[in-house]
Amino acid sequence: MTRLGDVCEKIGSGATPRGGKEAYKDAGIPIIRSQNIHDWVFQPDGLAFLDDEQAESLSNVEVRSNDVLLNITGDSVARACIVPSERIPARVNQHVAIVRAGKEINPTYLLASLQSKKTTLLSLASSGATRNALTKRMIENLDIDLPSREMQDSIAQVLDSIQYKITLNNRLNDYLADLCETIAGKYCNDRNSCLRDICYQVTDHVDYGNANQETYVSTESLMQNKGGRQLASSLPTAGKITRYKAGDTLISNIRPYFKKIWYAPFEGTCSGDVIVFRANDPSNAPYLHACLRQDSFFDYVMQGAKGTKMPRGDKKQMMEFKVASSCSTKDLILLDSAIKQRSDNDSETVKLQALRDTLLPKLMSGEIDVSKVDLTQLTNNHLSDC
Repeated sequence: MTRLGDVCEKIGSGATPRGGKEAYKDAGIPIIRSQNIHDWVFQPDGLAFLDDEQAESLSNVEVRSNDVLLNITGDSVARACIVPSERIPARVNQHVAIVRAGKEINPTYLLASLQSKKTTLLSLASSGATRNALTKRMIENLDIDLPSREMQDSIAQVLDSIQYKITLNNRLNDYLADLCETIAGKYCNDRNSCLRDICYQVTDHVDYGNANQETYVSTESLMQNKGGRQLASSLPTAGKITRYKAGDTLISNIRPYFKKIWYAPFEGTCSGDVIVFRANDPSNAPYLHACLRQDSFFDYVMQGAKGTKMPRGDKKQMMEFKVASSCSTKDLILLDSAIKQRSDNDSETVKLQALRDTLLPKLMSGEIDVSKVDLTQLTNNHLSDC
């Protein structure tokens, strides 16, 4: 065991740029905030930028290659990731800490150590003077296992291999999503119908007790910028919920500008704040989903949204969105294939994440001998050029 502060070159949080959020630009040097940091993964959506002058004033919190970034405040406290090299140079704001590995510790092993200590970090965050906040001293005093550098490198290689396959799946899904939207865009000049002509909003309500952790969808579990779905953090405890079926498209009706949308590969239930769209003709479901994925649909919904702090779409208004009544059989087959492949990739990613999380404590404790792990079985190496 060793104290984290003794093996790190730097542990320190960022700062608020002069002028606060008003200093953020559309381009320039990235400033990384808590919403950009998920467990293991850097999320570029919503990334803010600083001009050269503002970035220079924060030069003491410049992000370097292989730095581990740790959320230290708020609901996302204790999330950690390594920033991709293409996002460097960058800065961090006051809600993020840079944890820079020294020569004795592998950066990926450092990230794994923080992930394995997440329960401890959450407990520390809730026990401090400031609610849900980690201090520099708390992070420095965290005890971690420190095997030989050779052992660290082997553990890091296993974890990197799993994460690499997850990254490939996400990249392929991005290509498939672009394909779906491109196909839907082909029919923009032939918008002879409205959404209400090709689909309806499902109102099949059931008791909250029918919610299942594996299939329940909430506004929180739908990911921003068409990122799909993750498991909901909690289930409803009262009221009615909506039942959805395979082939339905689910969209969060809170803050439509977040563009939270998901194509259901199975049946389940969802929150009343999630709208379920169902094609009148089931075979047309992939085309309906492609239409709803378009940025122009979300822009249209925002035009009729009500409320300022937490706008909600007008359910009747959105059904007037102009679309073509159908697409060609060839394009429909292509859309169906692309959406099913995305669903398969998502399912595989969930399994890989579960594998990683199951292996992590066993690798860190030495229960699994990393020298006996066959890395070729963890990734599709033939996809390395994708």
